[in-house]
Amino acid sequence: MGTVSSSPASADFRALLTPEGQSLLDALRDHDPAQELALATRLRREHPAELVSAALAQARLRQRAVAKFGPADAARMYFTPNGVEQATRTGVAAHRAESFRALGVRSVADLCCGIGGDAIALARAGISVLAVDRDPGTCAVARANVAALGLDDLIEVREADVTEVDTSAYDAVFVDPARRSAKRGRIFDPEAYSPPLSWAVSAALSAPRAALKIAPGIPHEAIPPEAGAEWISDAGDVKEAVLWFGTEPGRMRATLLPGPRELVGRGLPDPEVRSVGRYLYEPDGAVIRAHLVAEVAEQVGGGLIDETIAYVTSDELRVSPYASAYEINGQLPFNVKKLKVLLREREVGVLTVKKRGSAVEPEELRRKAMPKPYGKRAATVFLTRVAGAPTMLLGEPVSRAGA
Repeated sequence: MGTVSSSPASADFRALLTPEGQSLLDALRDHDPAQELALATRLRREHPAELVSAALAQARLRQRAVAKFGPADAARMYFTPNGVEQATRTGVAAHRAESFRALGVRSVADLCCGIGGDAIALARAGISVLAVDRDPGTCAVARANVAALGLDDLIEVREADVTEVDTSAYDAVFVDPARRSAKRGRIFDPEAYSPPLSWAVSAALSAPRAALKIAPGIPHEAIPPEAGAEWISDAGDVKEAVLWFGTEPGRMRATLLPGPRELVGRGLPDPEVRSVGRYLYEPDGAVIRAHLVAEVAEQVGGGLIDETIAYVTSDELRVSPYASAYEINGQLPFNVKKLKVLLREREVGVLTVKKRGSAVEPEELRRKAMPKPYGKRAATVFLTRVAGAPTMLLGEPVSRAGA
């Protein structure tokens, strides 16, 4: 992701790249944060205090980065706090790189490259990359990552304003605008991105192929007619949306990772509303964001429990990779006291609360309805609406579809 502040590569970071800094990082590879104070005291007897502090900070960032980059890469790469938070998860970046490769792309201008996560994935797919960011410190980290992973022959990191870079020599453009501000936090207005979404779209339209990474909550009416859109979830969590240019405009799809599994929209009408059947299907978040609940309903032979709620119900069990299935064994109007009695009767000790179309907080309901375990059974309660009425549905998971 692009950065919005400008600061030179610090002397402390440069010191980490020296033999002494590398030795310190190696010594901290598996350090225990609980023992950090004692460790820091010992290391400061042998190394400059500033270098020890920088190495400890980098070691902490590497531990945080394992969740996104995996232990092998995280142990070799370099990070900034914003870089860890905003970088694309490796599985998602690899999927996008493979999508570019499948389109015949051999070179990409990665605009707003951040610490280089997407550039690395593109290079590993055999694509040459120009990685651009305007922040000197971020570029220094990206260069260090390219060198650490042995990708110098495929990635050029350039410090520049992305709006001034000539991308005409590249097969494709990838833009990941900054969607956070140091002062305002998360940015919801696409025109307040850095650079603005309108500029990113114009850059995409000038390239043979392009992909723009955007927030998954983008309204469908804000999607340019020249673009197709892909919503991506990883292990059930929606991670991002991507606008694709130069291929199948208007195509809406949901991609579920790992896999990948891809559901493509066919313009189906909204499913009919029906009474709650034996099974309830909870579509993956990417499916919901892509407005493809109708495609799931068709797969499972079901309908909606409410015209405004993305829960699908059916009387038969059909496995779909795009939804989780639950067997419903209780339905009652919203009433905490009645729910408490029911949980006690069923000897429930572990309660999962899901909600869609309800203002009640799950933790608040869990605390009131089950102040203590009533037994050892597990149950799931859905706080939702059925035909417009606040309703609680009790059920048990049948399977994670497609597992």
